[in-house]
Amino acid sequence: MAQRSTQTRPGERKDARRNYERLLTAAQAAFAEDGVGASLNDIARTAGVGNVTLYRHFPTRQALLEALLGESLRGLRTRSDELLASASPHEALTIWLAAAVEHAMTYRGLVDALVDSLADPASDLYATCQAVKTAGAQLLDRAQRAGTARPDVDASALFSLVAAVAWASERTPAHGDQLLAVMLDGLRYRAGNSGQG
Repeated sequence: MAQRSTQTRPGERKDARRNYERLLTAAQAAFAEDGVGASLNDIARTAGVGNVTLYRHFPTRQALLEALLGESLRGLRTRSDELLASASPHEALTIWLAAAVEHAMTYRGLVDALVDSLADPASDLYATCQAVKTAGAQLLDRAQRAGTARPDVDASALFSLVAAVAWASERTPAHGDQLLAVMLDGLRYRAGNSGQG
């Protein structure tokens, strides 16, 4: 389960902080049950607050997702930094990609929200998603320089592969491990799959 931020904002009143936490708790439960498309009105109602309070704290669905998932998404970035120091570039990329796919499946429908956010610089999730994409790109580049990852894949394609595997695995969980294995196998460099010639 993804960790959510518990940072206190400067000058925030206790009742405002309590409402913020209630909204996050209600959203976490609603997204776990109904996916990221869960009704925001129902989330506010479950939290015992009005819609105005919900939108004061979270003006968009993406802002609510950032509050719930931002810390765990940033954790993927931190994990990539740790893996950059590992002895095996291929193993580092493999470990990180498995974690990225798992994270993208935190809530039903999250993959679409993350892909949409990455395409929209105005999204509340854009900066965090961009940092995750950059993290994957660094691990991919290291594996490519080591000759273990095919050179014709870039960061955008890698992010698309993660999204595709997570999306398909969400719909057919029994095939999730197999789909991940196929993606990882397809990324491995072999003579003839370099995209050249």
